[in-house]
Amino acid sequence: MTPEDIELFSKIVKERSGLVVTPNKAYLLESRLLPVARRHGLNDLEALAATTRSGSPEAILEDITEAMTTNETFFFRDIGPFDRFRDSVLPPLLQRRAASKTLRIWCAAASTGQEPYSLSIILMEMASQLAGWKVEIIGTDISNEALNKAKAGLYSQFEVQRGLPIQTLLKYFTQEDANWLISENIRKMVSYRHFNLLDDFNKLGRFDIVFCRNVLIYFEQSDKTQILDRVCKQMSPDGSLFLGGAETVIGVTDKFKQVPDLRGVYSPT
Repeated sequence: MTPEDIELFSKIVKERSGLVVTPNKAYLLESRLLPVARRHGLNDLEALAATTRSGSPEAILEDITEAMTTNETFFFRDIGPFDRFRDSVLPPLLQRRAASKTLRIWCAAASTGQEPYSLSIILMEMASQLAGWKVEIIGTDISNEALNKAKAGLYSQFEVQRGLPIQTLLKYFTQEDANWLISENIRKMVSYRHFNLLDDFNKLGRFDIVFCRNVLIYFEQSDKTQILDRVCKQMSPDGSLFLGGAETVIGVTDKFKQVPDLRGVYSPT
């Protein structure tokens, strides 16, 4: 693949999703886009680049974007944020929402659903405390393929082995041949929507908690600032934002501040 081809594919991904493919990530272009080329009857990435330059159909552009924006995820990833969600963030929030008995959570860049389903499992374990509550979890992603997998709730043995305690697996999943299907009670707690983080946030409504973990690292600084500022507008003043371990608001936006003693958790200023 020539430098010009790398630049072309990187530009497509940046314009359509905001994600930046840096030169040191060029190997991902090769590994992820070769299946796209073959799916469209093309032999290699050079042919895919040539077709794209000649005015490729929307389907090819969508496939290129989807292939490059599908991120790795697994259940209870980096367990710390889920412990902080359950033990430190939820209890006082539930007290403050005791009158309305409503709770809205947004998982941005939800990928194939493991993060929102992990939150659902935590909330299901607290069912007695949430009796009579309206709890809504929204999972969004730019990849239709990832969203379809998330909605299906069907995971391989490898996927459920990553982060799921065996007792949780047996309690909330049913084995189907070599795969595991998450229970309907967990699945129906989450609704999924196709959404681009560069789009207008207003249609999503307001949220008490936002998980936007391990995605902002792929954006340019100006886009990070814009996204976080718009996230803040959709949050309750006493809400909580969860970012990934390698992400921070410092030097990016003044709309959020670190919650003392809660790593990776931020509150609106």
